Amino acid sequence: MNLRDPKLYLNRELSWLAFNERVLEEAQDKTNPLMERLKFLSITASNLDEFFMVRVASLLQSESPLPDASGMTPDAQLAAISKQVHDITAKQYNCLTRSLIPAMEKEGIKLLSYNQLDQAQKSHADAYFNNELYQVLTPMAIDQSRPFPTLHNRTINIFIEMAPQETVPVRTVEWVEEEGRWRINEDSGQGPLYAVVQVPTVLPRIVKLPAPEGQHHFIFLESIVLAHIGRLFLGHTVTRTGLMRITRSADLTIEEDTEDLLDEMARSIRGRRWGYPVRVEVSKGIGKAALHLLEKILDITPEKIYEISGPLDLTAWMSFATAKEFANLRNIPIPPKPSPDFHNKSSILDVIKKRDVLVHHPYMSFDSVVQFVQEAAIDPKVLAIKQTLYRVSGQSPIIKALIKAAENGKQVSVLVELKARFDEENNINWAKLLEKSGVHVIYGLTGLKTHCKVCLVVRRDDDAIRRYMHIGTGNYNEATAKIYTDTGLFTCRETFGHDASNLFNVLTGYSKTTDWQKFAVAPVNLRATFLRLIEDEIALAKSGQPAQITAKMNSLSDVEMIQALYQASCAGVKIRLLVRGICCLQAGIPGASENITVSSIVDRYLEHNRIFIFGRGGAKKVYLSSADWMTRNLDRRVEVLFPIEDPALQAEIVSELELSLSDNIKRREQQPSGVYKKPVRRGKPPVHSQILHHRKIDERYAEATAADKFKF
Repeated sequence: MNLRDPKLYLNRELSWLAFNERVLEEAQDKTNPLMERLKFLSITASNLDEFFMVRVASLLQSESPLPDASGMTPDAQLAAISKQVHDITAKQYNCLTRSLIPAMEKEGIKLLSYNQLDQAQKSHADAYFNNELYQVLTPMAIDQSRPFPTLHNRTINIFIEMAPQETVPVRTVEWVEEEGRWRINEDSGQGPLYAVVQVPTVLPRIVKLPAPEGQHHFIFLESIVLAHIGRLFLGHTVTRTGLMRITRSADLTIEEDTEDLLDEMARSIRGRRWGYPVRVEVSKGIGKAALHLLEKILDITPEKIYEISGPLDLTAWMSFATAKEFANLRNIPIPPKPSPDFHNKSSILDVIKKRDVLVHHPYMSFDSVVQFVQEAAIDPKVLAIKQTLYRVSGQSPIIKALIKAAENGKQVSVLVELKARFDEENNINWAKLLEKSGVHVIYGLTGLKTHCKVCLVVRRDDDAIRRYMHIGTGNYNEATAKIYTDTGLFTCRETFGHDASNLFNVLTGYSKTTDWQKFAVAPVNLRATFLRLIEDEIALAKSGQPAQITAKMNSLSDVEMIQALYQASCAGVKIRLLVRGICCLQAGIPGASENITVSSIVDRYLEHNRIFIFGRGGAKKVYLSSADWMTRNLDRRVEVLFPIEDPALQAEIVSELELSLSDNIKRREQQPSGVYKKPVRRGKPPVHSQILHHRKIDERYAEATAADKFKF
């Protein structure tokens, strides 16, 4: 079979949309707690926002007419995306209005319109408008001297059509096609006037109302504004209103050879608010005049407009679903356990000196990673700390520890990736603070994002200079470590220290070393390393020996990697893939991928770690990495693949991955058509992998603490 045949490849964008539909299935799943379902619904909306701002924006700007590996041109992809997103949007609002809102009402939680309020609630809403809202609102008329305003990205805006109450000549708006502009006609008789009001983002979107004991009543902010809209246009009669929300391109254009990258990044971030429109959501019934006006002024085609039967911007439900008063309608929290290896130990560095340690988040607390940096910051024997930072929290204890280390006179070097999408502003602020504190800050390599997760501590021990490391699959972010599954390795193996030092020399200087003893590093040799490991399994299969590849990642879209997997499948290698999101490979196709299975897990935690296992039995090679099998990770980012060499730790990772692959509650299996379905249990006992991962860590921690009780 021709392994380049477009029929063997799923389109990247449509594969991502299929992933988002798997997230939506969790919102539709009535076995999930009510507010967890609402959270999943909000996540699907947030995902779509980012998808339009980045992926759709990129396709709209594409100048290449060439098809992708699946045979789809950019125009064909945009048409398919529009069709699929319209379908997803309908499913989202069907889930909200027909399932979630009725379920909330059964719990005494009601979202009310202004007309549904009782007298006490109306008085509350009126007072809120008079005392807070009115002062913030800005009505923006549309006429010759006041053109259509530039509406901010992802804000809710009210489009108003009105008429003067007095019969006087007025100015009407008319689109002049040949001039490409709106013309204001003076003294043309009575006609409609238009205006826009932005719903303030500085106030809560969902406003709490007085309610009977045991109930919770709310109203949307825009409902209060609409009820009082006449106050903003005295002397006029409002004849029609409608809501609209514009999603704009957020694809930053950055001149990396600028003298001041920080200033260039800040300029680009400011421009993100004014990117060209890629999607417009409007409330159903907004009116043809408004739609026509939006199409012309925003220069958009009808397929970019999404008419919504319900409240715009489903991302607003996230804060609602996570409110304290609804804790009983969410999953029972399962607090992470401390790492059993560090339990009751005074020094993390002393433990690492004796043996390698794995940490599994969020089943284990991220505190051990924070404490690793904190201990190094105050240890008088520590000489230097070097670390990469891609996404960090707004109150990062790790950054505070790095600042403390610099204040204590240690050599501290930090690579802050300014180009981490949607975290650019946060990273700029941290970079400035670190520099002011005496930390040597590097902004990465031109043309590459630094995505690897490495922290190197250089310490003068009694017997030698020793390098202690944490290397992981996830960001140094204690907030996301509570909801992302990631794996990290603590080690002081000399070969790892050698490679870590080389890596930082590449990042901070002009070194172009190829002297890697254990690491494979993108874009230098990571792709070649993965291909060689696959070829080794192909050679085993051809010689009649057992051959297997088991891999877990976030996304699989690189064509060369997919072709290598197809070749391995054809050679008889058994391949099991656990891919959370995008997967352009098609499993189960005769003559190409009949030896490949693809699964995906969507659950309470976002599956984020990258695990790669080559071989069977005692010949297994086990690796962790920061990289997915995507072209950007292999060619345009600095990524690290590193082996797990301790047999006990290898078994730990293999056991973790096998448990995930046996999940029959939250795992879906890709069909040859590309559709994902949950496995048929047929009387098998339930296997809920994320819950069982927690249970295994709890048991390990209980054993560690029990052992301490019997020490004398």
